[in-house]
Amino acid sequence: WTGFEHCPDGLGFPPPEAAHSPPGPPARGAVFVPGGFHRVRRGNMIPEVQNVVPPLIGGVAEQVASRAVAARLEASSGEVRRLVDAAVAVMRRTGSLDPRVGDIVRSAGLSNQAFYRHFRGKDELLLAVLDDGQRRLVGYLRARMARAEPGAPRVRAWIEGVLEQARNDEAAANTRPFAVNGARLADRFPEESARSRELVVEPLREAVADAGGDPGRDADAIYQLAFGVMNDALARRERPSRADVDHVVGFALAGIGKPAVAGPVVVGKERT
Repeated sequence: WTGFEHCPDGLGFPPPEAAHSPPGPPARGAVFVPGGFHRVRRGNMIPEVQNVVPPLIGGVAEQVASRAVAARLEASSGEVRRLVDAAVAVMRRTGSLDPRVGDIVRSAGLSNQAFYRHFRGKDELLLAVLDDGQRRLVGYLRARMARAEPGAPRVRAWIEGVLEQARNDEAAANTRPFAVNGARLADRFPEESARSRELVVEPLREAVADAGGDPGRDADAIYQLAFGVMNDALARRERPSRADVDHVVGFALAGIGKPAVAGPVVVGKERT
């Protein structure tokens, strides 16, 4: 599962750890260098007596190398960003977690070579999409909770932020493929799914502890409740009402012995 609601401090996708070398065996004497290229070592053909050009001063050489590396990383992260966004768009359109590589690269405006320069296959791209969505959701939840008082109000803010993934049309369209295929996703990527889950529930544990509840079992129960309601709404293509959200919040807070706290004030219109 992943969430994609836009938020002011949305986190970006980290650049890949390393690029992959192009297919085919390298030339004799070749060595792998950053960027995925093969470079062939060749002997110095200039007579030693003529080889009198001094090396670049360390600081200048480092600056030149840093600029070159930064340019490659910028180009690389730009391609990864386009591929991740394209994968989300294709999965949103098809509702499937198995988009074709050809559809992804066409949507991104890139080539198959660019795809395999960064990812070994669709599974690795899917993990990148999951990581990207999880980072966005955690950033959004933490920003939302920071605007509330510690304790029960932050528990409410966390629950409301999760359910907003089903209430907001754009977020729902992006999240639905992962919600509908959640069990399959956890089976394919158990460690990554568990890590993603814990990162999302971590701020809730802090809020539950501040509210006087058990940050372990209580937070886990609230997580299951909120995500269960969200996933059900996404699968049914239904939008939870404001009353639905308030009921979930009240039920969760009652479970940790706290009265329901007031929700956000909406000026000029009814809460729906």
